[in-house]
Amino acid sequence: MRLGLQVSSFTWPDAPASIGPTFGRIAHNAEGAGLASLWVMDHFFQISMIGPPELDMVEAYTALAFAAGQTERIELGTLVTGVTYRHPGVLAKTVTSLDVLSGGRAWLGIGAAWNEEEHRGLGIPYPSTRERFERLEETLQICLQMWAGDDSPYAGRHYQLDRPLNVPQSLSRPHPPILIGGGGEKKTLRLVAQYADACNLFDNGLGPEGIPRKLEVLRGHCEDVGRDYAEIDKTVLARVVMSRDGSGTGPRGGPYASVDETVERFGRLAQAGVDTVLMGLADNTRDETYELVAEVVRQVEPLSAR
Repeated sequence: MRLGLQVSSFTWPDAPASIGPTFGRIAHNAEGAGLASLWVMDHFFQISMIGPPELDMVEAYTALAFAAGQTERIELGTLVTGVTYRHPGVLAKTVTSLDVLSGGRAWLGIGAAWNEEEHRGLGIPYPSTRERFERLEETLQICLQMWAGDDSPYAGRHYQLDRPLNVPQSLSRPHPPILIGGGGEKKTLRLVAQYADACNLFDNGLGPEGIPRKLEVLRGHCEDVGRDYAEIDKTVLARVVMSRDGSGTGPRGGPYASVDETVERFGRLAQAGVDTVLMGLADNTRDETYELVAEVVRQVEPLSAR
């Protein structure tokens, strides 16, 4: 099993001056602890599940490019880019640029977008759910075409590109891996089967009992499109509040889990079919936290969902 870290809040003491040094230290510590990947939300306002929109939020790809300069190995992605935020040709160029400058470490994390308040606030069009999914599929097609080196015109319902040229080409071959976020059974998981290298579900919402059902739906879509289900990395986003022995109270007032309890939890997820856990880690600014993370990484690496 692989572990990654998602950073979803940038409101730290002495912000905004502290944001760069603090995020850089998080990236450095995550890599040093052996985490496989580092992810940031692609939002411009803070989301309601975490705090009010006025809290600090940095632009995702700028943050990932900054993290690339602080690290050497860890993979980098958004969890996840809203398809409405960037024109697909520009998005492909942005992810390609991150991939080239990081030495081949970029992911395209993408979804159909949802935060209407953020769209309205910044003047970004917010079409219907149906149209957002249509745009998501066209965006996936355009990115794959550009990463294949095909600059012939693309004519879709929502996007028309006369010459989708992509130079330099990505270092990741055949392309930066694609992760699609969300567990919608009719549309999202079908798109995963058809286009993606990974899916992302929410552990806190589904748990080890609900995840296998979602993955069975994904398996069915794979059979329908002739895709090998085993090729797809099954990831979950999971909030982790951890101390060495489980004593104490977490930042939001809840109890800590011990290292052993965290390993046991990830083991249940592996048994449920999960390959990768992307942690929303409480205390992610404390250097001592990553000593515990390194212990968890060593214990869960041998676990496999396959």
